[in-house]
Amino acid sequence: MDRLSRTTEILRDLIAFPTISSDSNQALIAYAANLLEDCGARVDIVTSPCGGKANLFATLGPERDGGILLSGHSDVVPVADQDWSSDPFEMVERDARLYGRGTCDMKGFIAATLAMAPQFASQVRERPLHFALTYDEEIGCLGAQHLAQTLQARGLTPRVAIIGEPTEMRVIEGHKGCYEYSTHFHGLEGHGSAPDLGVNAVEFAVHYVSRLLDLKEKLRGMAPAKTRFDPPWTTVNVGALNGGVAHNVIASKARVDWEMRPVQGGDADFVKAALQQFCDVELLPKMQAIYGEASIDLEIVGEIAGLIPADENEARRIAMELTGANDADVVAFGTEAGIFQALGTDVVVCGPGSIEQAHKADEYLSLDQLSAGLAMLDRLGGELGEAE
Repeated sequence: MDRLSRTTEILRDLIAFPTISSDSNQALIAYAANLLEDCGARVDIVTSPCGGKANLFATLGPERDGGILLSGHSDVVPVADQDWSSDPFEMVERDARLYGRGTCDMKGFIAATLAMAPQFASQVRERPLHFALTYDEEIGCLGAQHLAQTLQARGLTPRVAIIGEPTEMRVIEGHKGCYEYSTHFHGLEGHGSAPDLGVNAVEFAVHYVSRLLDLKEKLRGMAPAKTRFDPPWTTVNVGALNGGVAHNVIASKARVDWEMRPVQGGDADFVKAALQQFCDVELLPKMQAIYGEASIDLEIVGEIAGLIPADENEARRIAMELTGANDADVVAFGTEAGIFQALGTDVVVCGPGSIEQAHKADEYLSLDQLSAGLAMLDRLGGELGEAE
């Protein structure tokens, strides 16, 4: 079986594991572990604190610090309320495209690394090659943060990391941070005919959202003078506002789900401080004047640092050589890369597929992109015989 066919076969198996972030990924992790162990890799599976998910970290080659890391997240976003042309968890090939949830984001890259593992096993010499599969990237990069803690505890820092998110094989050396929050409003239920006797959590949530939108506009004028990001400012998105039970009942609870993508760390501090002041000075006093136990609580879902472009970056050099790229770029979407960079690892993001297909119905990965990803990994084998 040729390399592309083998990769496609593995990808079909990976898609069949419905690893939506709300569910377990352990069956997929066991599948990948078996393939890597068959190649002689030392495989370590670390269960999540909740017990229902796991990270995989595996190594080919010498047991020492450094080496090259190939990393991908195993979870996918939900398919509910999306209009798919076929079963999202049964891969379908049409018109030189592979359709299925996770094909491009990012099981295609994972399949390619697993398919190449036997070749890597024969090529590795002085430089270790690591594989990482994480859980819950889509809901705050929880697995990567857990993996980083595991590596720190073991005193192991990969020298170079390639995060295989879909970039159409462009070498990405920087991206914005991703800060996700849920703000919870607790008011006082009552009859809709007597609004002054209750504290309507939904109404106060609307005021909060209005303030968020004001800050969103202010951030447009705070873009750094020299930035490569598009858009160049820190963005804010209100993803959901939930609350209330009926037309004629004063809502006692509400929740605002929102995020921001900071270009610079100070922007995140600015937004959080402004919202805290707004709550402390305006919203909470009005709420508690009627109901002393009213509250507004900010839940931090995840605060993931961006990937900061570095003057010296061995991962960038290697990835550009492997892909033939003449330069490296930046993107607005977030990845786990900043977590590995914080360990002291040189990191780039580079993988097959387009982010334009991610999270959508009929997500797909073209065979051309998958072949390009395999070509990059094939050339990576030459790096494994070289000393660091």
